[in-house]
Amino acid sequence: MELIKELLYNSGKPLGELYTWAHGIWAGWGAPPFLLDLIFQIVIGVAVAAVVVLNALWIIYYDRKLSALMQIRKGPNRVGPLGLLQTIADTVKLMIKEDINPKAVDIFSFWIAPLIIFIPTFAVFLVLPFGKGLIPADLNIGILYVVAITGLTVIGILAAGWGSNNKYSLIGGLRSAAQIVSYEIPMMLVILSIVLMTGSMKMSDIVAAQSHYKWFVIPQIIGFIVFLIVGNAEINRAPFDLPEAESELVAGFNTEYSAMKFAFFYLAEYTNLFLTSAIAATLFLGGWEGPLLPPIVWFFIKTYFVVTILMWIRWTFPRIRVDHLMEFSWKYMLPIALLNLVITAIVIKLV
Repeated sequence: MELIKELLYNSGKPLGELYTWAHGIWAGWGAPPFLLDLIFQIVIGVAVAAVVVLNALWIIYYDRKLSALMQIRKGPNRVGPLGLLQTIADTVKLMIKEDINPKAVDIFSFWIAPLIIFIPTFAVFLVLPFGKGLIPADLNIGILYVVAITGLTVIGILAAGWGSNNKYSLIGGLRSAAQIVSYEIPMMLVILSIVLMTGSMKMSDIVAAQSHYKWFVIPQIIGFIVFLIVGNAEINRAPFDLPEAESELVAGFNTEYSAMKFAFFYLAEYTNLFLTSAIAATLFLGGWEGPLLPPIVWFFIKTYFVVTILMWIRWTFPRIRVDHLMEFSWKYMLPIALLNLVITAIVIKLV
């Protein structure tokens, strides 16, 4: 019970202390230390996978219910109480559907694309600061790792578009490459503003710099707004969902996909929504910092606050044209983010 309490309220570094305790017992048995490291890595990997899957199931349900509320309808309400089991039913349906591979596809690209998209999404969870001492890998370059690893998803989308041998899929893949590259630049500039204020790229240091309610959202309100906009574009969510625009491209880069391969795309989309919101909560809203409640609870409260904002945007604004999409990034988001970085640097230098 003491360990559980420590994990919740973070009086120290619980994961490190748990490892030290287990290592002492392990050494007493005369077992090789590398096996304990391997076991810890497997356990952490399984725990992260469980968080990814369970969170995706919930966030899909939440999106459906919130959109129903905004559109004055009921949403899922048949499978399970309040429709809570609807997402699980959809998952089972996808698992038992026939996995179709069209004749003309490039089979290697077609099969590997969903994994290329999903694996980087899964890997980002390793540096998410759920609480003090509850970071699977608190890297010194944590936020840089996030930006680098999430950029790999564009390769998967391009592979899906090219491998499908379908003009709609190819156009969707090319659109996505242009969109992600364009919106990554203002995102990096906003993140650099936070790094300047913190003096570190380590996720725990960024949260620690916002202790005692000195949240960066106040001095960096422009950066916060820009981050939400470009983050939404990065994950291809409406009104920036041009790579999969149903009215133009049927479903874009995933037109030819079905069954579990399609499920990987769907899972990655909603997981990326959670990740973008979690990073925004960490950079601007103080991460796990908060009174009374356990830190991990505060982390999820702040993250789902941002999730709600992004969902609200999705169900409010219409899809914009692809040329307007690119113009919006290069002519508006990039100059604003650059100006925000310059002002931040000047203020830090003068103060």
